[in-house]
Amino acid sequence: MTYEIIFAGFGGQGVLSMGQVLAYAGLVEKKEVSWMPSYGPEMRGGTANCIVIVSDKRISSPIISQFDVVVALNQPSLDKFESQVKPGGTIIFDSTNIIIPPTRNDITVIPIPASEAAVQMNNTKVMNMIVLGGLLGVKNILSFDSVMDALKKVLPERYHHLLPLNKEALLRGKDLATAKVHA
Repeated sequence: MTYEIIFAGFGGQGVLSMGQVLAYAGLVEKKEVSWMPSYGPEMRGGTANCIVIVSDKRISSPIISQFDVVVALNQPSLDKFESQVKPGGTIIFDSTNIIIPPTRNDITVIPIPASEAAVQMNNTKVMNMIVLGGLLGVKNILSFDSVMDALKKVLPERYHHLLPLNKEALLRGKDLATAKVHA
């Protein structure tokens, strides 16, 4: 199975980190992966996105223009990438920050109040892990255990004390997303 995903938002929201963690988790599971970041010169506060491909077979090109999943953390990203979701694909978005939801009815739309949930967890920096957990909860891309193994590799050791919080955020995102799907 091949998943072609774009994570998009403002720099500083953890967009590139989400993609990097997912790509590393793919390596943990011996999948073929591609992680291609893109960001403006201002990085923090500017626009950022990354394309991640996770596949059971070789990836012919990391450059794609249609996605199975769009993960949008802000309105400009949703506005830009909504039209690039393949019919039957999925948009997952932070409903705390996005006022105008997707309008397409040929895709699955999953709003997650990730920023609000991060505030409730007393750490706004885990918002991206909440959204990633939501993605993993609705798409059988990779296991949570592989993502946790990847986090250990991606996070510098001085932040390993935050691994339990990140795990809690992933599980919170899964619960929020699956509740939306089954609603």
